[in-house]
Amino acid sequence: MIDPNRDPARPPLTALVTGANTGIGRLVALRLAAAGWRLLLAGRSAQRTRATLLDIARLPGAPPAQFLELDLGDLASVAGCAAAALAAAPRLDLLVANAGVAGARGLSASGFELAFGVNHVGHFALCLALWPALAAAPGARLVVVASRAHRHLARWTLDDVRRPTASWTGIPEYARSKLANILFAAEFARRARPHGVLAYSLHPGVLDTEIWRRMPGWMRALNRLRLRPAEDGATTTLHCALRAAPDESGLYFADSRVEEPTATARDPVLASDLWTRSLAWTGVADIPPPLSAGSAARSP
Repeated sequence: MIDPNRDPARPPLTALVTGANTGIGRLVALRLAAAGWRLLLAGRSAQRTRATLLDIARLPGAPPAQFLELDLGDLASVAGCAAAALAAAPRLDLLVANAGVAGARGLSASGFELAFGVNHVGHFALCLALWPALAAAPGARLVVVASRAHRHLARWTLDDVRRPTASWTGIPEYARSKLANILFAAEFARRARPHGVLAYSLHPGVLDTEIWRRMPGWMRALNRLRLRPAEDGATTTLHCALRAAPDESGLYFADSRVEEPTATARDPVLASDLWTRSLAWTGVADIPPPLSAGSAARSP
């Protein structure tokens, strides 16, 4: 378990949180900052993130936080954000892949169905680009905010991910993107385990957050009837970030405990196939295989 109360003479632990301007990401950032973490806040708008930065600055003893510009739908922006993050934090103890869109329609800037392009492709590219910083921090964690909505996907297919959203509501595509989040976290955990890096996915709760901002107004008003306040949503994310056991790496959580996702979300063949396709779509480098003892001895 990462201990935020370790020796104060040592540099603070560093976390990067996507979508920290509002909702779950903002709450997670504030609670980590209050515990002494240094925060990198990645998002589309410096202006919208300013309130979070100011709130962190008011916390007694909190290290200064930094904004990084990030549009997850644009792979060029993802690469720029990753480069800035690596320059700011060569060691990254925690990466929270939190930002996302729901009920949105269209294509991302990089030509993917919008929910899939933002929620999966953008985060995949960012997490892999930040691998050197994660690998440099013993016990580093990746926490991927997925959703119980993955259970509502009727059929897993990647045939149309390069076409605009087909459904009228965008909800089936959102469910697919959240299932992709779970498959990604599980495969990341498998590949990262030999390096000592952990990964978890989670359902934060059905919450009234800005993820629904692109829904038509009347639809969002109806949707709110079933939603919990955003303030309820940080608990499971923080559990995965701080308290989930190392041997639970790769698993899916809800209500701060392990929960079994659908059979499709547990399929290692689908997870490996999604990983291979995502590498091709994004052009990022794969997690390297661990060095064997013999290879390490022969290294100059």
